Amino acid sequence: MAARSKSVFTNEAPRPIGPYSQAIVCGDFVFCSGQIGLDPIAGVIVGKTAGEQAERALLNLRAVLNTAGSELSHVVKVTLYLKSMKDFDEVNQVYARHFSDGKPARSTVEVSELPKNALVEIDAIAEVR
Repeated sequence: MAARSKSVFTNEAPRPIGPYSQAIVCGDFVFCSGQIGLDPIAGVIVGKTAGEQAERALLNLRAVLNTAGSELSHVVKVTLYLKSMKDFDEVNQVYARHFSDGKPARSTVEVSELPKNALVEIDAIAEVR
């Protein structure tokens, strides 16, 4: 029997800017779409630095996870997309504050461009408890 999945939506994170869900819960896991530093109310990028944008992106990710019945401490895998690897250390400082209780597996990739000219995008897979 195939696992049933359900779409996740919260107003505490930005509405998707394309044809996708904020997250999908499938079985015991939630698969979160990438979050950028977009303010969920104003709909604009928050912050001029990668660190500031990472902070907002992680707050958005936390909101999506909470709506899905999970939290940052249940994240098992993160993919971090950076417009420039020069921002790696700055983003790591922000990231470490949010993942102080556990360190999920992670990949970091430099990309040429992100939606809305963001400097950072973060997606995650987490356990639902």
